Amino acid sequence: MSSSILRRWLRRIAIGLLLFVAVVGVGRLIQVAWDSRYDGPRTPYLQVLTSDGVTLRWQSGNDEVGVVHYGSDPEHLDKVVHEDVSRIGHEVRLSGLQPASRYYYSVGTGQTVWRGGPDYWFVTAPKVGSDGDVRIWVQGDPGHWWKESQAVYGAMREWVSAHPRPGRPLLDLWLTTGDNAYRSGTNPQFQAALFDAYPDLLRNVPYIPTYGNHDARRWSFFRIFTFPAAGEAGGLPSGTEHYFAYDYGDIHFVFLDSESSDRSVDGPMMQWLKQDLAGYRQRWLVVLFHHPPYSHGSHNSDNPHDSRGRMQEMRANFLPVLEQAGADLVLSGHSHVYERSYLLDCHYGNSSTLRPEMILDHGDGNAQPYRKPLVPTAHAGTVYAVVGSSNNLDDGPLDYPAMAVSRHQRGSLLLDVRGDTLEASFVNADGIVSDHFSIVKSAATKGGRTSCPGS
Repeated sequence: MSSSILRRWLRRIAIGLLLFVAVVGVGRLIQVAWDSRYDGPRTPYLQVLTSDGVTLRWQSGNDEVGVVHYGSDPEHLDKVVHEDVSRIGHEVRLSGLQPASRYYYSVGTGQTVWRGGPDYWFVTAPKVGSDGDVRIWVQGDPGHWWKESQAVYGAMREWVSAHPRPGRPLLDLWLTTGDNAYRSGTNPQFQAALFDAYPDLLRNVPYIPTYGNHDARRWSFFRIFTFPAAGEAGGLPSGTEHYFAYDYGDIHFVFLDSESSDRSVDGPMMQWLKQDLAGYRQRWLVVLFHHPPYSHGSHNSDNPHDSRGRMQEMRANFLPVLEQAGADLVLSGHSHVYERSYLLDCHYGNSSTLRPEMILDHGDGNAQPYRKPLVPTAHAGTVYAVVGSSNNLDDGPLDYPAMAVSRHQRGSLLLDVRGDTLEASFVNADGIVSDHFSIVKSAATKGGRTSCPGS
């Protein structure tokens, strides 16, 4: 075969390969776009709840102008908000509300009420900085709605019923650590795993999910949920829904994107984080992101190839900034187990680099609470919890040396924050509290160190 003929054949092969890749790419794009759609009816759910407002979202299943009626009396919803245009998916912001107050609502179109009645209500957030009782449910990688996740949900409801708060709602906030719809974060999967599964909870309790790697496989996540990118829920505006701050009472929450945002020390997320943390004044700082900085569960944070290094990057780059700002609790998922650390500071390498001085308190956090200064203080210690087993439960050695507790159990975490005390209970699928810890802040507790030893 002559060289000219060979070149022609190679050129044809190259063109064929390029065409094949293009066809596959277009097909994939079409699949992603199709899977990110859902045009059926969807129950009302609460987003961006603040002390003076809330965003109500729902889908009617028809192209209509949405209407929300609301008020403090379920029999007399005397206020109304209309959308400007017809749409299938509805999003209405209610504003000018009173803090820590119960409001009833209905959603519909024109004079037709689609959902409403005495069971449709929400309670606005307290004023920022107030130190009342706050109860938070944290689901870890909830993903599916099947008998295992149903057992976890049922166990949570039983625990809450056994620990009532007279005059208060079942929960104040509902958070997740990511991977909210398996396997691919499609819109129909969100419908099955969330909206069909928890309609009664969604209509009363604001839902704030963390962005996980399975959520990132489609475009649904940021279409379905509304996040306070403009700083409307407190903190510094981030300009993106991938990471943001959220204030509730005396708690400053920070949600980070460990999946798709730049995780470098000089990236936009880091620059925003430093500025946000420089300005918060709440007593408690709680941080959520999907990939755990410490885990020996179904994922290994020591392995630089596991999750393409995301766990190591979050540990090495972001933990120093969080601990400098006085972070109290960092919650992650991804690893389908439950793990809870000692009170840690300055542990930014792999597990072999853990030194005694990096553990500020070996106490179990239960009979002996972890103690911290009353005001946010640099390097006063942080508790890290991996909450990743509200649905799937996978194997792992569970031998990370910085962990005070490791459980191969399905379950979820309940947080009660009252003034100077944060209590956490991991309730497993059998309804047993298999881990409980608390953090107590006091003016009598000494402050943290100015920097990490040896730095």
